Amino acid sequence: MGRYLERLLEGWIFQSRWLMAPMYLGLVGGLFILLVKFGQEFFHIAVHLASFSEQETVLSLLALVDITLVGNLLIMVIFSGYENFVSRIDTANSEDRPEWMGKVDYSGLKLKLIGSIVAISAIDLLKAFVHQSSGTASFSTEQMAWLVGIHLTFIITGVLFAWMDRIAGHGGGHK
Repeated sequence: MGRYLERLLEGWIFQSRWLMAPMYLGLVGGLFILLVKFGQEFFHIAVHLASFSEQETVLSLLALVDITLVGNLLIMVIFSGYENFVSRIDTANSEDRPEWMGKVDYSGLKLKLIGSIVAISAIDLLKAFVHQSSGTASFSTEQMAWLVGIHLTFIITGVLFAWMDRIAGHGGGHK
């Protein structure tokens, strides 16, 4: 009786991983939302390109890069999270299968996520500096210091994650 209950409980616990699947589907929905926002921003650039200054053009393109990086971040979380925690994605050896897919463990995903967050933060910081220098926005010294401080915090966090990963013996084992 005890062994039967143990197997039943373990089976439920193992099957509970499927509760994550709707969350990954929600993130796929997030990709559609990003696609709409990307399209809106692209249309805005195309319509106003003739009247944009060089800095406005660069800032608008940085917004597109920012949206794309967030989309890449979602793809990494969806693919790696699903494969690490729910089930393998059977792509029937498709030549389009990303090389890293199925090879990024939780530790590697964590490092890729923080790397993406640092890149997104860097773009936002660059946009703030360009806005500041062009006079289209007025950030106080304190606000700029906060932006730089938050960006540095992300960088330090990434370095510490990588260092902890190396200490734990996972360094270099993921792509």
